[in-house]
Amino acid sequence: MVVVAVVARRVATAVIVRGANKRFAAVLIALGPRDPGRCVIQPCMSPTLKIQLLREGLSVMPTYATAGAAGLDLHAALEAPRTLKPGERAAIPTGLAIALPSGFEGQVRARSGLASKFGIALVNAPGTIDEDYRGEVHVLLVNLGQEPYTIQPKDRVAQLVVAPVTKVVTLRVENVGETERGSGGFGSTGR
Repeated sequence: MVVVAVVARRVATAVIVRGANKRFAAVLIALGPRDPGRCVIQPCMSPTLKIQLLREGLSVMPTYATAGAAGLDLHAALEAPRTLKPGERAAIPTGLAIALPSGFEGQVRARSGLASKFGIALVNAPGTIDEDYRGEVHVLLVNLGQEPYTIQPKDRVAQLVVAPVTKVVTLRVENVGETERGSGGFGSTGR
């Protein structure tokens, strides 16, 4: 890592560093004389998600609802309201195509308010968007409630969490070994 800058203030000292590949930068903050051994590392560069709006007048640019939100809100790019009967599934278009940064995936997740109030959930929760997918993003909704539910154009229907992916190397073995749990499946560890 290369030290880019040192900023000293009365309360804290910040040292800005950049990785050798210049793709990662961080701020190390020493919290001052009362806590000289403690440092906080904060990334100062976020990956970029490229978004193409596909449906003129219907597509809504995703945003974080609050500063602490983990997911970007995805909206229904519908021309007319769409009603889901109890038990019915539908692929709801978002009107978006995305280009995820290298090494990341998109996780399409349910909105907790829709799930708790109306029983609206995702069929494949979470849905995975691979980094090389470039088609329109759809949200696969199902009505698990007792009443029909109507989705209005531009309603928030899901959220998109962008997360890093760890690739593994697979290795074929004769035996995967033993653990305390063993082959105990669903419910094997108790309630």
